[in-house]
Amino acid sequence: MSQENTIPIFFAVDNSYVPILAVALKSIMENASKNNTYLIKVLYTNISEKNMAEIKKIKQSNFDIEFVNLNYYIDEVKDKLYTRDYYTKTTYFRLFIPNLYPQFDKALYLDADIVVLADIAELYNQEIGDNLVAAVPDEAVKNTPEFQTYVERVVGVTTYKNYFNAGILLMNLDELRKFKFQEKFLYLLETVKYTVAQDQDYLNRLCKGRVKILDAVWDKMPMPSENITDRELKIIHYNLSFKPWHNPTLYEDFFWKYAKQTDFIDEIKKIRENYTEEQRFQDMKTGENLIKLAQKEADCVGNDLDMKEESDTKKSEDRLKILKKIEELERKGEFDKDVEDDPPTIPLMPEEIDYLNEKLSSRVKTKVANRIGERFLDDIIKNKKLLIKEIKGIENLNSLESGAVITCNHFNPFDVFAIEKVFRESELRGRKTLYKVIREGNYTNFPGLYGFFFRNCDTLPLSSNGETMKEFMKASDTILKRGDLILIYPEQSLWWNYRKPKPLKQGAFRIAARNGVPVIPIFITMEDSNFIGEDGFAIQEYTINIGSAIYPNEKLSEKENTDSMKEKNTKYCKNVYEKFYKTPLTYTTEKDIVNA
Repeated sequence: MSQENTIPIFFAVDNSYVPILAVALKSIMENASKNNTYLIKVLYTNISEKNMAEIKKIKQSNFDIEFVNLNYYIDEVKDKLYTRDYYTKTTYFRLFIPNLYPQFDKALYLDADIVVLADIAELYNQEIGDNLVAAVPDEAVKNTPEFQTYVERVVGVTTYKNYFNAGILLMNLDELRKFKFQEKFLYLLETVKYTVAQDQDYLNRLCKGRVKILDAVWDKMPMPSENITDRELKIIHYNLSFKPWHNPTLYEDFFWKYAKQTDFIDEIKKIRENYTEEQRFQDMKTGENLIKLAQKEADCVGNDLDMKEESDTKKSEDRLKILKKIEELERKGEFDKDVEDDPPTIPLMPEEIDYLNEKLSSRVKTKVANRIGERFLDDIIKNKKLLIKEIKGIENLNSLESGAVITCNHFNPFDVFAIEKVFRESELRGRKTLYKVIREGNYTNFPGLYGFFFRNCDTLPLSSNGETMKEFMKASDTILKRGDLILIYPEQSLWWNYRKPKPLKQGAFRIAARNGVPVIPIFITMEDSNFIGEDGFAIQEYTINIGSAIYPNEKLSEKENTDSMKEKNTKYCKNVYEKFYKTPLTYTTEKDIVNA
């Protein structure tokens, strides 16, 4: 076999991770080409002879597995290798590969907590040029604002989008040696202590500017993605606490498929069975503490970005056009028309939506999305993108025993986060779930992080398909009868920073009346803050006014209750508006829509 077809692959594990390594090796072998020779080097300081023998049983004719004891090599520096949580010093071993193996010009380093779904030679054969490494941007950083700030300010990468995950590396060993990588790492180890991502931070610092960014399919964490289908996946990386041998996890079926082919399957199942709720709670706390640590480290550095003064920021032409359009629609009395373009509507079919999260995959996505959503909410509040001056009437939420429909005026994409903040501040959090009704196009076709939230954060999308709407109504009934909450915007249109209440549609009140549950009316008032947004307009500061519950009358019909509850909600919003702004509620339209 020629040298061109020889693929050196390095792992670094200790005794406890041997069963997980076996799964990774099985997945690599099943998808490997017969035309290559794969040299597996397992770097270690503590693995039993028994476990080595078990791993070597995983044989394939074109695979060679060697265990390499590094105790002698790292003896001088091992006390300087900082670790935290569940990490061990083996995580640093990848940094010594260039000098340990001068016979190789290029090699792969792989974390053991992976499954490989393609021929790993495809990754090895990526063109790397004179870059030091090729890797995938870290998905946890991509979804966590605190990590983004940390890697830019503390680690020093130009943009968090280029900060890579070091668990899957194509290493240009020849260039790393020329760069004197190990010498520079040991110097940094004496002068800088990275506590958040440890060796990964050192790698990003040292390789800055000489990294080839790979497609995300080569290092996909178990986090929902709208851009990658299961068929496109090449490597799944069960990073951080996303470990199927501890918790239910997205993509766990791939892991168990290969785990069942190993002699360690019973041991791995036992690990899962014996993993306690206390340990799962500790996993969650570890993640939260890591985010706090990243934030604390970033706060010690500061930010040298120029801050724009209000006079330097011109008002956005786009926003000025939106305000003009709002004036025109108010004059015409067309209050239910949106002033901004929605994503194209793709009909949502019944089989495409799991309204009640009955599937495990749906529950996992929701759990992940809500965690990210909470961090996002904290971030926009911290960075003055969402300003809440006061919450009035929260006792009206706290006293709820049954399910309820929450209504609110709709004037900003962030107003849903204002309601989320109210829910988090209430005594209902932990006892009830807050669902949000959204438009079909926002669910089916909204891009980016907001699209991810729309699809996974306890949302109930409407649909232009009749059968899907039947499922929507069934789900709404179930949610309300079990005592949870549904947020509905009965104005059915979003007018940017529009302060007046708009006429209400009947849908929200019909759902409440049919289920015999109250409506909790919320009307958000706003005023200019001292902060100027990127659009040149003052960011609005909100007062969130929560009204008393509007209950259906048992003596009235569903239609009568619908009309009565809608009328009371309209009156509440009008009263709050007039009291706060100290002006009568009037419209420029010629039509009489106040009581419409």
